[in-house]
Amino acid sequence: MWPILSGILAAVALLIYLPDMFTLQSNTVQIHEADSSSAGARGPFSYADAVEHAAPSVVNIYTRTVIPNNNQSLYNDPNIQKHYNKNSNKERIQSSLGSGVILSPEGYIATNNHVISGADSIVVALKDGREATAKVVGNDPDTDLAVLKIDLPDLPGITISSSANLRVGDVALAIGNPFGVGQTVTMGIISATGRNQLGLNTYEDFIQTDAAINPGNSGGALINAKGNLVGINTAIFSRSGGSQGIGFAIPSDQAKQVMQDLIQHGRVVRGWVGVEAQEITPELAESFGLKDTKGLIIAGIFRDGPAHKAGLLPGDILLEIGGKKIINSYNSMYSVARMPPETVLPVKVWRNGEVLELEITVAERPAANESNNETDKGNG
Repeated sequence: MWPILSGILAAVALLIYLPDMFTLQSNTVQIHEADSSSAGARGPFSYADAVEHAAPSVVNIYTRTVIPNNNQSLYNDPNIQKHYNKNSNKERIQSSLGSGVILSPEGYIATNNHVISGADSIVVALKDGREATAKVVGNDPDTDLAVLKIDLPDLPGITISSSANLRVGDVALAIGNPFGVGQTVTMGIISATGRNQLGLNTYEDFIQTDAAINPGNSGGALINAKGNLVGINTAIFSRSGGSQGIGFAIPSDQAKQVMQDLIQHGRVVRGWVGVEAQEITPELAESFGLKDTKGLIIAGIFRDGPAHKAGLLPGDILLEIGGKKIINSYNSMYSVARMPPETVLPVKVWRNGEVLELEITVAERPAANESNNETDKGNG
């Protein structure tokens, strides 16, 4: 009996002091659930507030263009009419889409000029479902910007942030209507600023971003992490037609200035000095006795223009404009264009081995047909 009694006592002792040995093992898995409140669901890196702030100000733009049939005389042939529909010689309707940004509660909308160029009718669709026919207030092909106007109450104007404060690496969100699927938001960063000489516009100062921009995004908003407008999406670099991570936006500062000019004057007012310049090559620098190639040689001067009146001559070499040394012809032309007319602009020129200091009174840039093809990128 002692072996049996010893076994019973041992079992009782184990049950008392080691109860976990006799507990059935379960297959339960511990799950840590996140906070279900709205604040916890958004997470520390959500940009939902920024999108919610800006999205109502971004609109879809639909255009219709009537295209006449160029083969009407062919369809008038009775033999041809036997084989084709009688309506084949009618005009065709071409539709396209893009995006825009409401810049003010008064109904002014910024978009790209190429979105509405040549359109016979323009319809703007808001995020809240409202639609309105828009009229063109003005356009500026040199920056690929246009301003539209719609008449609707309670329009949500977007908040604009200065693009001068952008830094490479800042978060950027692109809002638009790609491929007509509806309002879409994509995210990236500011990849570069001050991009120019891309051959897209006459005046280029693009923001580069890797936020996805696709056909239909043109004219839409590029916003920062606070939901403020920093650019107008314009173009992409692509070999396939879709986004490849290189998109370009017009800075908000430039868009704001163009919009104000188009509303107030019906045109963009730009500074102009009336010269045609070309960059100096190492060979030219050596022949003129210059130490480097930082400068522009004056190849031509517009008769009775500001530069002509100030005493500049063909063959002079511009060294400084407005106290700043010349970097290249494009930057110089762009800086002059941003100056208001009647600005007195000090310049330094190299002439016959001497440095001369002159003053040019900036004038308003004339129309292209008045300025001897001054729209070329070497002119300003």
